Amino acid sequence: MKAFAGESQANRRYLAFAAKAEKEGKANIARFFRAIAEAETIHALKHLEVAGGVASTQDNLAQAIEGEKHEYTEMYPEFIAVAKEEDQKQALRSLEYANEAEKVHGRIFAQLKARVDANEDASDEAIILCKVCGWVGQGAMPERCPICNSTSQVMVKF
Repeated sequence: MKAFAGESQANRRYLAFAAKAEKEGKANIARFFRAIAEAETIHALKHLEVAGGVASTQDNLAQAIEGEKHEYTEMYPEFIAVAKEEDQKQALRSLEYANEAEKVHGRIFAQLKARVDANEDASDEAIILCKVCGWVGQGAMPERCPICNSTSQVMVKF
């Protein structure tokens, strides 16, 4: 599981590095970062599979619900308290947005688990992601994100 965590973090780090390289006009370096980030994903997924970290969809949803709950009830509240104490305004905003998004993610996973428990699949409505705060919604594109108030221009559909 440490290998899974390390490879997962490398993937995210390299994607951030790719975005920075692009902003600096280094498109080919960005491509290398993205390719190697994808390789790290391959490693991470294999490590997770071998470690027994992928179960049935029903079990995976139960695990996802617990993970999200931990994030919005324990992890982020602690981080938010530290950011407030240290007067880290940018960190505080990022953490508060993430905490609110994690609550939504938890509700979505709970709804999905109820559907799986009833032997149903999720609806085929559009899934919407706010690229600023991580809010996820379903259905019609809102004019503004309900968490960070960003416009629909920063949202993507799945």
